[in-house]
Amino acid sequence: MAKKVVATLQTAGKDFAKVVRMVKSPKSGAYSFKEDVVPNDQVQQFLASKK
Repeated sequence: MAKKVVATLQTAGKDFAKVVRMVKSPKSGAYSFKEDVVPNDQVQQFLASKK
């Protein structure tokens, strides 16, 4: 049963990308990482935004 679930997730996951961005804290100056899973056509928009 687990093999079927893994197989369906692999085919649907090709449309999405995991994006990791470094964000500098204005308070302490330390860097943290923001991760998100976005559709492939919105990767550039995600990286351009400063949220």
